[in-house]
Amino acid sequence: MPAYNKLTEGVAEELRRAVGPGRFFSGAAVKEQYSHDEMPIYGKYPPEAVCLVESTEEVSAIMRICNENRVPVTVRGAGTGLVGGCVPLMGGVVLSTERMDRILSYDMKNLTVTIEPGVLLRDLAADALSRGLMYPPDPGEKTSTVGGNVSTNAGGMRAVKYGVTRDYVLAMTVVLPSGEVVKLGKAVCKTSSGYSLLHLMIGSEGTLGVITELTLKLIPKPLMDVSLLLPFEEISAAIASVPEIKLANLEPQSIEFMERDIVDSSAEFTGNPIFPTHVNGKSVGAYILVTLVGGSEAELTAKMDRLAEVAAKAGAYDVLVVWTDGLKKEVWAARSAFLTAIEADSKLLDEMDVVVPVDRIADFLAYAREEAERNGLGLRAFGHAGDGNLHIYCCSNELSEEEFKRRSARAMDACYAKCGEFGGQVSGEHAIGHAKKRYLRLSAGETAYGLMAAIKQVFDPNGILNPGKVCHDVTGGEEHA
Repeated sequence: MPAYNKLTEGVAEELRRAVGPGRFFSGAAVKEQYSHDEMPIYGKYPPEAVCLVESTEEVSAIMRICNENRVPVTVRGAGTGLVGGCVPLMGGVVLSTERMDRILSYDMKNLTVTIEPGVLLRDLAADALSRGLMYPPDPGEKTSTVGGNVSTNAGGMRAVKYGVTRDYVLAMTVVLPSGEVVKLGKAVCKTSSGYSLLHLMIGSEGTLGVITELTLKLIPKPLMDVSLLLPFEEISAAIASVPEIKLANLEPQSIEFMERDIVDSSAEFTGNPIFPTHVNGKSVGAYILVTLVGGSEAELTAKMDRLAEVAAKAGAYDVLVVWTDGLKKEVWAARSAFLTAIEADSKLLDEMDVVVPVDRIADFLAYAREEAERNGLGLRAFGHAGDGNLHIYCCSNELSEEEFKRRSARAMDACYAKCGEFGGQVSGEHAIGHAKKRYLRLSAGETAYGLMAAIKQVFDPNGILNPGKVCHDVTGGEEHA
């Protein structure tokens, strides 16, 4: 188990000089927001200092100073994570990339963009669209940083067609725990050139190095798109339609599922009941939301007609077309508000972000709901039906935090075990952080988990970078050396 040192005044002064005036904070000057992410149930751990970095050189200096003095460093983007990945378990220094937020350059001939890691997803997406291009990864939290998306290999709603963040990272500049700077990858689409250190860094949650620059692949913006809402009597019928939609040669850009209770919560929270709760005189219990893209209105019309045939055979009450830009924005804004609505409606939350085979989604949801009820917990669920990625939240307004944690842990233990039985994965895009480490170890097995830990040891022999996360074992909050 690594031994860490407290931040002395001498080391603090070195860090202060490394980042310049007004960008180093310690003690009472550190804001509370740096002690947690968006899931505070996993604990608050105040850092001893925060460095707001603006360059690779500053990051390199900070890492060298902290490595030499055995001071832990936790990298933080926008803090929108849900598994405690950016929480400084061992105190030390939070290295925030929030000011490294520049879009540096576009290569329009090769369809790439080079950015700093603190660029917000929404800003990159909008800037690319203004140039007739699209950055396909589309995680629900648009105020997350792209560096954070890369660190968790985030996917989002368009993954069913375009893949996940990993598929769009061509190259990066990384600062290692020692302070050394290394460039990984090239701005080309193919490589068969040794071990892929680039892809090892993607999804490593800031445990192997600090990303300071990214070169990303873009694609031409689709000429036209349309969203369609398929209402069903209940979730099993809705999910059963997904394989048929995928087999219909429609190449959907997204296939989302949602149950009636989360739709009702979102409508109450936003004040905009955009999803109909009754269709053709029938009460709706679940929905599938599909986006199709095409090069012309005729192409989209043909795809919509085909989808209508598939939906009718699957038992959908109707196919509701969301064609205008204004209505599309309303529908997808309501979808994006699901988590915020859950947070507003629940004092206590715990989450799972499992991936299961698409044909087991309904079975897993039914099992999760049974476990929640068995433990006296509420449950809300939505997610990416096209790729089997479920966002499930246990919640309560009545229990004490201590009792909620006990009951939620029991439910989570059972659900993650069932996920394994179904051939699923612990996390699809929220990653592991410190909250899901135990489940990763059980899922991966001791040999694979040991290999991960060995990789961490090679990159970070002193264990100073984001300690206690993914496969690095420390006791959160343990005493400093």
